[in-house]
Amino acid sequence: MAADAGRVVLVGMAGTGKTTTGRALAEELGWPHQDLDDLVEAAAGATVAAIWAAGGEPAFRDLERRALRDALGHGGPLVLSTGGGVVVDGGNRALLRGAGTVVWLRATDATLAARVGDGSGRPLLAGDAAGAVARLSAERRRWYEDVADVAVDVDDRTPRQVLDAVLAAIGAPSATAGDAGGASEAAVDAGGVSEAAVDAGGVSEAAVDAGGVSAAAGGAAQAEVGAGGGTTAGGGGRRAASGGRR
Repeated sequence: MAADAGRVVLVGMAGTGKTTTGRALAEELGWPHQDLDDLVEAAAGATVAAIWAAGGEPAFRDLERRALRDALGHGGPLVLSTGGGVVVDGGNRALLRGAGTVVWLRATDATLAARVGDGSGRPLLAGDAAGAVARLSAERRRWYEDVADVAVDVDDRTPRQVLDAVLAAIGAPSATAGDAGGASEAAVDAGGVSEAAVDAGGVSEAAVDAGGVSAAAGGAAQAEVGAGGGTTAGGGGRRAASGGRR
């Protein structure tokens, strides 16, 4: 599956490494990278933490919706890392379905809980971080399935391995073999697996994510990249897997 329209959009829960993977993928492809939270902050002239504190979820989601529309409205190649809750809004899901190649970085609840830790600095995770992560993940799963063209599991993988799996899923060659060009392991690992290091204002994307009632997901079978790196057919996505590298 080649990247449609020269755009790849990464979706998934906080802790799956969307920003780290997005930066490395953009470097590998020679494309620009944008982070949706950064675009929100630039438009608002305030950090995500400040936006959330002043106006709560409605204020943040409104800015996020506008930033997503603007980012996807420009031509040219792009790798876009989104926030975990971008799929909560139905309008955003409609935009994502026509955005290009949408890659769902997927992780088990155990992996997510380990990466977000005790939820320190994340208001929505206070008191029971593992429980909150599990609830949000369950609520959003169908929405991720609805918008995603492919799903890449990140459990027990290094950042470089996740990058290689994404490259395989979108049908782009990896430069890992022979270390010829592309993003090096060190460059990928620089950001770390967790997205906490790049969260603005000390608040991770999990802190500004809000749950909702899951919507039914339709569409054809989606391509899923499992722990072994191969492509298998899975339910709930928009495109049918045809086997082999995509």
